[in-house]
Amino acid sequence: MATFGAHEELQLLLLLLTALALLLLADPLRIPYPILLVVGGLILGFAPGVPTVVLPPDAVIVGILPPLLYSAAFNTGLRDLKRNVRAISLLAIALVTVTMVAVAVAAHYVIGLSWSVSFVLGAVVSPTDPIAATSIAHRLGVPRRAIAIVEGESLVNDGTALVLFKFAAAAVVVGSFSLVHAAGDFVWTVLGGIAVGLVIGRVIRFIRFRVNNPPLEVTIAFLTGYIAFLPAAALGVSGVLAVVTAGVYMGWHTPELTTVDTRLQGDGFWAIFNFLLNALLFGLVGLQLQPILDQLHGLSWEQLVGYAALLWLVVVGMRFACGFPIAHVPRWLSRSLRERDPTPPWQFIAFIGWAGMRGGVTLAAALAIPLETDAGASFPDRSLVVFLAFSIVLSTLVIQGLSLPAVVRLLKLERDDLDEREDAKARIHAVDAGLARLEELIDEDWVRDETAERVRGMYTFRRNRFGARLDGSDEDGIEARSQDYQRLRRELLEAERGAVLALRNEGKISEDVMQRVTRDLDLEDSRLDV
Repeated sequence: MATFGAHEELQLLLLLLTALALLLLADPLRIPYPILLVVGGLILGFAPGVPTVVLPPDAVIVGILPPLLYSAAFNTGLRDLKRNVRAISLLAIALVTVTMVAVAVAAHYVIGLSWSVSFVLGAVVSPTDPIAATSIAHRLGVPRRAIAIVEGESLVNDGTALVLFKFAAAAVVVGSFSLVHAAGDFVWTVLGGIAVGLVIGRVIRFIRFRVNNPPLEVTIAFLTGYIAFLPAAALGVSGVLAVVTAGVYMGWHTPELTTVDTRLQGDGFWAIFNFLLNALLFGLVGLQLQPILDQLHGLSWEQLVGYAALLWLVVVGMRFACGFPIAHVPRWLSRSLRERDPTPPWQFIAFIGWAGMRGGVTLAAALAIPLETDAGASFPDRSLVVFLAFSIVLSTLVIQGLSLPAVVRLLKLERDDLDEREDAKARIHAVDAGLARLEELIDEDWVRDETAERVRGMYTFRRNRFGARLDGSDEDGIEARSQDYQRLRRELLEAERGAVLALRNEGKISEDVMQRVTRDLDLEDSRLDV
């Protein structure tokens, strides 16, 4: 069994403390944690005595990407995907392809990479990542549709980019390329991946419908990404599209399959898991640059920085060059589209253009580039391609990520009230359903008159409150009365929690009893605003 010496243990402690410090700084600095982790990892990676970190190819794509993609797809609303399918499709397919070609041309003619390797680099840096962009957008009040397009684009373009990457890398590894063969394989890869995802989704739905065990259900949900990815990869179709399809399918059907306990436990699990996995992925970027740079010979720092800056300009430039035609051309060609969905303001399009940051999928694809070709030779210029891909991630996150708040303010984008209005509408509809069900049960023996009257009063108050919120008027001050009531209830619930904790501290109740009662009080607290 391998053992760690004191020096290695201190190095590990330093890495963990540094990561914790960066994560703690993210909130007070109001900087998305991926940006801090990338910069911190980069600085730490060049510090003396820090261990070399090298991940094997496919480790990220097979080990980390499936659950992250599944979670993102699961939480992507099918309605938003349908409403914005035209924009998302053009951004996720056309823009990804154009970006790949533009980067390949620049890499071939300026950097001197072969065409096949240039297309590998183009495919690697073409997909976007929404984590940093959407966290800033939500905080600053960007219209919901813009956020939905950025999120939907990043979800779909992962599949497009990784399918293109698969063919580009195969051309280098095998040493030949047939356009006709590749076109047929492309159709098979895309349609096959979607088909596998649908089959896996239906199987998982069938299983979970018959299971009533929250930890087991959360575990099945966690494994669904792998269950969809692995058979798709074995069949030679897109594992990414299989995972995305299964995620969207399960996201639509899961509310019908789960209990309150399962949903609460699942929400907590995925929030922590996604945070830790993204933190690990972005934090590893800088730590791996040192060994990559050690393999780059014959290139000066000036050349490397210049190449990285050129490709960043190409990536950003193509996004803006294509963004406005994508928004305008379909409306020029279709009068009904113009009337049904007018062209958004230029500020809206500009935000989507600047929000195209690169992240986890680009890192995963770069690290998945094979080490050798089928002939046994080293993959040509692999270290340079990985360095340039990491540079694009770093540039987009730092330059665009840190400047995005200023860009949003400069564009004068304003938050719309769609979420608030739909929230109030949904709550009113739920209250009406509750009142209707109460009237159906009023004559049951177990429904007491005083209980029914109390519940009816609570529901009526709630409906009036959310009706005032939906109409934008509150002449009776019902919102203020609700807030006062919530404040009183929370004071009382805090007193209850304190009393239960005191019983535990005095040894009069067990830890399990304390946690169970406290959890019930916490749930009651969390439901006060509904």
